Amino acid sequence: MSAATQAFLDMLAAERGAAVNTLAAYRRDLEGAEDAVGDLSSVSRAKVATLAHEWSALAPSTVARKASALRQFFGFAVDEGWRRDDPSGALPNPRTRRPLPKVLSHEEVEKLLERAELEAEGGKPTAVRQLALVEMLYGSGLRATELVSLPLSAVPRDAPLITVMGKGGQARMVPVSDRAREALQKWLNLRPQEPASRFLFPSRAGKHLSRVRLYQLLKELAVRAGLDPTGISPHVLRHAFATHLLEGGADLRVLQTLLGHADIATTQIYTHVDAARLVSLVNARHPLATRRASD
Repeated sequence: MSAATQAFLDMLAAERGAAVNTLAAYRRDLEGAEDAVGDLSSVSRAKVATLAHEWSALAPSTVARKASALRQFFGFAVDEGWRRDDPSGALPNPRTRRPLPKVLSHEEVEKLLERAELEAEGGKPTAVRQLALVEMLYGSGLRATELVSLPLSAVPRDAPLITVMGKGGQARMVPVSDRAREALQKWLNLRPQEPASRFLFPSRAGKHLSRVRLYQLLKELAVRAGLDPTGISPHVLRHAFATHLLEGGADLRVLQTLLGHADIATTQIYTHVDAARLVSLVNARHPLATRRASD
């Protein structure tokens, strides 16, 4: 990686507070572009244009992400005086359609929660932890990283809210349901004290439970609950939280705050999910749905 691209990544971390995963994604995209066309701080516009062919086999959403990373870098390079021109215009600009998120039905969430509750009845620490994790994912709409990295000090005492550090180091307040608080208290009573860890969900190494392990735990729980594990993940439960709140009449701006979305356009995807659900409901349940169009 060139010194210029490394400086750009350093700026993202220092000035924008970019998360570790975000920085890793930018690094991969920039390194891939440099492998294809050379040093981005001096590459010609014509060479940048060849990236369209280089990325031709990729999905439009992937091309859009890579192009966005390069546009930001080129803008930074111009501001720093490393380039006199901005070759961003030569980058491909695919039209992408944001996919609707996978959403669990109320019945599927109930099955998952009922199974987690049943397994936690025995008082086994891992089962009680599992219940607390599921309750927090669905009850508070947390991202996987936000949940596993919660510090022990974040557990609410009397207040029904918890402070979460989201993307870019942005703090926000999210609600904690009575069910989730009860599950958390049970977990705290069983949480291992050794090795010492500042995290609510510690690992054996004294750090916190990994995102990968959280994914595994949910999929294993889904199998035992009789659900398709391919349709279950921390993010799917976050989507269920948002969609079910919207169905219940939640305001879109409130939902944006709860989810920690910087742009309300990201939150608006859930209005499309709800609309799609309503269309499906009309097609399935309306009296005319059973009649042929030619009748």
